[in-house]
Amino acid sequence: MEVGGLLLRALAHVGRPMPLKDLAREAGMSPPKAHPYLVSFCKLGLIEQDATSGHYGLGPLALQLGLISLQQHDPVRVATPLMTQLCRDTGHTVAIALWGTHGPTIVRTEEAITPVHVNMRHGTVMSIVDTASGQLLAAYKPPEQVKALFDGELARERANPWRDAPMALGSTVKLPPLPEWEAFQQQLARVRTQGVSIAIDRLVPGICAMSVPVFDYSGSVVLALTVIGPSGIFDTRADGVLAQVLKACARQISQRLGALAARCA
Repeated sequence: MEVGGLLLRALAHVGRPMPLKDLAREAGMSPPKAHPYLVSFCKLGLIEQDATSGHYGLGPLALQLGLISLQQHDPVRVATPLMTQLCRDTGHTVAIALWGTHGPTIVRTEEAITPVHVNMRHGTVMSIVDTASGQLLAAYKPPEQVKALFDGELARERANPWRDAPMALGSTVKLPPLPEWEAFQQQLARVRTQGVSIAIDRLVPGICAMSVPVFDYSGSVVLALTVIGPSGIFDTRADGVLAQVLKACARQISQRLGALAARCA
């Protein structure tokens, strides 16, 4: 099964039907060795051979198994067990956010040994401007959908008399000015290019956050995986060690949700 499974894995990786020679090479075996496995898999319906081209592709049973697997894999349920290990590996609080009815919403948290004092209760709706989770999810949503939330947030913040006040008693740090829509779009484009969103001292002085996307089988972003920690020990580099650990965890979740390896890279 392990040897024959290499052929199934090769087909899933390439994503298209292949002739025997190419399929065998992709699986790391010779065509004569691969052929008996393909015959058996065709009988089971895991693989089917095109009558015209002779190419081998995934069969109807493989499709049925894939659909059943997708139905059983809820993104939050898949991600939750990995949050504890990510929390231990990074030493930071970990959160999962989804795009809800009112915008980016926290649905799970895993507190670090030294918790950060940020409002991260389940059900908390996050700013798309001032939070890493909010920016990350907004970066992968249709612009018109994001613009509606952006305009609402802009109006509320402009009416907020505390926007230009220090963020904490005795602090001289103020929230940065709200960006214009064009500048915000450029910011979201950078998030998509880097595959990571970073918020440094945005809502609370001395607190940073970093968020990365988790994809499903269709290539859609289904949740934001975020770490939050004190600025003094937080690696804010988009290509730093923390970002690599966070992306590796998100990649693992994405693959379990059926995302193609190329999309998870």
